[in-house]
Amino acid sequence: MSRLVVISNRVADPGKAAAGGLAVAMGDALRQTGGLWFGWSGTVTDGHAAAPAGHVHRTQAGKVTLATVDLDRADHDSYYAGYSNGVLWPVFHGRLDLANFDTGLAAGYRRVNQLLARRLLPLLAEDDILWVHDYHLIPLAAELRALGCRQRIGFFLHIPLPPPTLLAAIPEHAWLMRCLFAYDLVGLQTRQDVQHFERYVCEEAGGQALGEGAFRAHGQRLVCRDFPIGIDVEGFMALAQGGASRDMHERMKHEYAQRRLLLGIDRLDYSKGLPQRLRAFRELLARHPEQRRRATLIQIGSPTREGLDAYADIRRELESLCGAINGDYGELDWMPVRYIHQTLPREGIPGLCRAAAVGLVTPLRDGMNLVAKEYVAAQDPADPGVLVLSRFAGAAEQLQEALLVNPYDVHGTAAVVQQALQMPLQERRQRHQRLLQRIAEQDVHWWRKAFLSALKEARPMEHREREGFGIPVPSIRQEQAPLRLELAACPADGVERGTCRSVVSDR
Repeated sequence: MSRLVVISNRVADPGKAAAGGLAVAMGDALRQTGGLWFGWSGTVTDGHAAAPAGHVHRTQAGKVTLATVDLDRADHDSYYAGYSNGVLWPVFHGRLDLANFDTGLAAGYRRVNQLLARRLLPLLAEDDILWVHDYHLIPLAAELRALGCRQRIGFFLHIPLPPPTLLAAIPEHAWLMRCLFAYDLVGLQTRQDVQHFERYVCEEAGGQALGEGAFRAHGQRLVCRDFPIGIDVEGFMALAQGGASRDMHERMKHEYAQRRLLLGIDRLDYSKGLPQRLRAFRELLARHPEQRRRATLIQIGSPTREGLDAYADIRRELESLCGAINGDYGELDWMPVRYIHQTLPREGIPGLCRAAAVGLVTPLRDGMNLVAKEYVAAQDPADPGVLVLSRFAGAAEQLQEALLVNPYDVHGTAAVVQQALQMPLQERRQRHQRLLQRIAEQDVHWWRKAFLSALKEARPMEHREREGFGIPVPSIRQEQAPLRLELAACPADGVERGTCRSVVSDR
């Protein structure tokens, strides 16, 4: 049986109780036959570390090998903070105004993907199956192919894929999207994302859709399909029965016995629509005085990327809005908004969700948003809360029984929240039953099995030819040209400077 090799920006121990969703998804498959999880260690070296940047650290977690590499400061700043989170994240979430299109960042992004490819290749066995995750590593398969990798490689994008007009704003968009054709299978979160991919292939890359998820461009063929990621429903329900969760639920019910709780749990990111959510809540209080002293919004804003200006700005705006709402509507024994800028222990989250009459998941754009599914899983079927969900979250394609809103429409969102607070018990039960059934049918284990099954069925690229798959170096000027020499498959002559041809072809 083939071994699974997982490659992601950060590596998690799938055996730890606090492991995140990706670790849960990969854990079973990695443990079945033994597996390898490879990525950045999270360490940034300063030149005085015991091991040089790029050195492979290996640890064993049962049958799973965890292999990580450190990055030096320059590589981290260009690859992670610069290009991944300063270009790809904002553009893929529709925020061109926040993107930093410095061409030097693209060179660093590719340089780190080359480094990771060189460090990973010696660790691979001939029949391994590789699964690469997320926007940090889009070019990884192309760099592996250039070094001679022939194994099946799949890629899953956890964030949304924007339409071609937004993608084309990235100066290196042609290179990025061409790199995807080094994969055998590309997985996206939603049908809409696949439609965006199809439009790009046909309109920008001069390719064609072959039907049944197959596409051809650049002389290559790949399969691209939607695989909506889920949660570990049974595991989350079991967590809800734990002592910490039950204590949280009882504490919230006691403290807010006379209130109706509205709950938002988000990273403090500009894509989450938190200012718009707070304005909608203020509109609710203004238009529906009966909700004053009755409705309380608990907003968890977990810290994230606090060194970046855009995140500092969103925090200041959010704190200002909370203060204004509490100042305008609060009373001595009631504060409308309880804002917490902390990461809460995961063990208590199900109890907090269960205590909330309304779950607010209203991002401006999101690949999926698993908080929406966790809120559903945490509810008491006899007296469930109501999920208010942004139509721009990937989860909206699946969770049609939620109350869908346009988060940019403050008045409309306030009206829907009022509808949620007034919804009869029978309707709440019916909606929750259908939502729970859907997230249970397409849970995180379904997602993992569906992707790996499709990857095994995809037509493998077992042999490569030089013609047909050129990978232009992204916006690297003449003085940066030595980067191309790091690729073993770059011929010394017959290739335009700044261009590398890997050995890839379609069967």
